[in-house]
Amino acid sequence: MLHRFFIALVASLMMFSLPHLLQADNLSLPKGVTAADVKADLPQPYVVKKGDTLWDIANYFFKDPYTWLKIWEKNLYITNPDLIYPGNKIWFNVQKQSGLSTLRPQPTIISKPVERLEGRIDTSLLITALSRQGFVSPKAINGVGYLLDSADERINYGANDHVYIKMQQPASEGELFDVFRSDDTIYDPDTGKAIGILVKHLGQIEITGETDGIYHGTILKTFEEISRGDRLKPAININTQIQPSFPKGKLQGKVLYIRNDAAEAGQNQVIAINLGIDAGMKAGTALSIHRAGRMIKDRITGHNTLLPEEKIGELLVLVAHQDASLALVTRSSSSINVGDVVRNKAAR
Repeated sequence: MLHRFFIALVASLMMFSLPHLLQADNLSLPKGVTAADVKADLPQPYVVKKGDTLWDIANYFFKDPYTWLKIWEKNLYITNPDLIYPGNKIWFNVQKQSGLSTLRPQPTIISKPVERLEGRIDTSLLITALSRQGFVSPKAINGVGYLLDSADERINYGANDHVYIKMQQPASEGELFDVFRSDDTIYDPDTGKAIGILVKHLGQIEITGETDGIYHGTILKTFEEISRGDRLKPAININTQIQPSFPKGKLQGKVLYIRNDAAEAGQNQVIAINLGIDAGMKAGTALSIHRAGRMIKDRITGHNTLLPEEKIGELLVLVAHQDASLALVTRSSSSINVGDVVRNKAAR
């Protein structure tokens, strides 16, 4: 009895103190952003509306979507930052960079969610998604070369480091290569066939010379630390001016894979679908995502009844391969799972 009382007391104290704990540390404004840039109607707390993401909330209030991580750190009751739901409360605590004063607006509630315009795609988000995600066929997983070492014998390398490279084909001075590391293999759940391998883009290297078959290179940029043995493939020319296109023919496929084998995905995440070039996919193809209706038993008639399917999101194809594509989830109203249906309007 005493044990139960103690647990109840601790739980009630946690519920009472949680909002205060979440506001314990101030959130510094991002570099180049002043208190004048912060929305005057910054609420305490902000109540999540349908379609919101931490990325959008950060961009709306602070003009910098990359502050979403700092916002999440102040709201750790949210276990998955990619999945926030209507009714969740987001707390902010912001101070000017100089630290001279703290911005504490009066609590208000925003009456509408972040505005999203049809046909308008966030270029910065596309650059991030395209730069850090990749997809290769099983035959191409070894790339066209790999990193041997660096000039100072370090194990990990970053931007501007000089490295030595072993190429499996001739390369020219000034040529650019993407550095990648293999990640998860994507299988067709129906056939078990390996469709491709998801790769993690680590950075980009420029060839600066060659000596006795060993190439010299300079790392131009990195997304993660680059190590010995990481492989190279020809650099991708990223087109950030992707415009949504809506195919006219009947198209239907399904979600094959979610990054890191996660159980579910949300807005701004990259997924793989089993529609590729053979099905007419190209960069910019826009499709909707649907969840199959559940089979229930009608309590009145006793008959089994299939409920209608529900539209739960939208996607935009980033890179199309022969029989699969990588796509960016541009909208989601519910969690997206492997097996969910993707289609265009003509497929209904």
